[in-house]
Amino acid sequence: MEKKNNPESSEKKDREGAPEKILENKFFIWICATIIFSGLLSLKNDFVVSSGVVSHIVSIIKPSPSPIHLQLDPAPKTVKGIYLTAWSASNPKRINEIINLAKNTEINGVVIDIKDYTGRVFFETQNTLIKEISSEEPRIKNLADLIKTLHQEKIYVIARLAVFQDLYLAENKPEYAIKNSSTGNIWRDNKKLAWVDPGSKYVWDYNIAVVKEAARLGVDEINLDYIRFPSDGAIGQTNYPFFDQSQKTKPEQIREFFEYFKANTRDLGIKTSADLFGQSCFDLSDMNIGQILEYALPYFDYLSPMVYPSHYAPGFIGYKNPALYPYEIIDYSMKKATARRATLHQALNTNLTTASSTALIPHIKIEKLPQNTGLAELRPWLQVFDLGAVYTPEMIRKQIQAVYDNGSTSSPQAGWYLWNPSNVYNQAALEKE
Repeated sequence: MEKKNNPESSEKKDREGAPEKILENKFFIWICATIIFSGLLSLKNDFVVSSGVVSHIVSIIKPSPSPIHLQLDPAPKTVKGIYLTAWSASNPKRINEIINLAKNTEINGVVIDIKDYTGRVFFETQNTLIKEISSEEPRIKNLADLIKTLHQEKIYVIARLAVFQDLYLAENKPEYAIKNSSTGNIWRDNKKLAWVDPGSKYVWDYNIAVVKEAARLGVDEINLDYIRFPSDGAIGQTNYPFFDQSQKTKPEQIREFFEYFKANTRDLGIKTSADLFGQSCFDLSDMNIGQILEYALPYFDYLSPMVYPSHYAPGFIGYKNPALYPYEIIDYSMKKATARRATLHQALNTNLTTASSTALIPHIKIEKLPQNTGLAELRPWLQVFDLGAVYTPEMIRKQIQAVYDNGSTSSPQAGWYLWNPSNVYNQAALEKE
């Protein structure tokens, strides 16, 4: 396990009630006298001092940040969202186009990058850990104002965060990066991107710090992506400074992160979602990346499998080119995921013996999961980009219909996200409200 832990520092102080006016004046005089006498006032450093008394005064003068505004209320029950990069989100013209799209169609949500594979944090924060790493690259100049603008139009705001694929953190804090066992250098995947160790609590705390900053600014939901081990590259040459493969498996390590994440974000007043490989809907293995559906369901409000038909192997369920069969691929995937969700619900929320529960779901250690708990609803990512086929409005609608056809009382239909890296969305594929 990790020996070094550098969690987000807490600057919150309890505020005292307002005293009598005369006491306020005396207290103010005492403060001034103490500062002048000690010679500790530093204009250059904005009251950065070492005296215990004056440090307490500074904390009163500069309290920790409080929430800027609340989340959207009421939030839509069925979220129909589109993906935006930070660059799109920073462009007023583009935002106006998205607002008009929402006004004229069923779209009621946007998923905005606040930290992508580069590892840069795309908005300004007030967190000491993030400042220490210097990972901010505020493409979105005022995230709070953007959220407020979208909320005024009844648009639900989801902030997307890439977690373990993090080029910046790996290169600037290499002690947390996955290493190449042959060279000792930072390991890189086929795209030459670096990853940080999923077993590092420092990495966990850092990402949670970003989440807390986004929540403070009013986002409605946090969407975690790249919550896994690498899937391509020289996997056999990966060396992990914190993840101990002799003590736990990859899916057990990822589950521990999910558990830690939920424990440290449950009081933020926001929803959470997690992106999984589409294959996780039906594959009982972890695909060597640590993702197992049942190990994610208890820890999030929504799970978002990336069920892009173009990403399924040729011959999948009998289709030479799965991209040409959007309804069939989504329908199959969602049916499998919904059935597995129902089975896990039965195992965790009924008076079954441990042996009976294990028999229901033999591919996981069910005793590791919380009992009598709610499970995430399914809200998949759907394909809008052209790959394997030209994705017409009709093909997009077929995917959406497959999602609707797999909603049930036990597994409510929670909506969908549309993914297009170019952020272009054809209004013809969307219904009018």
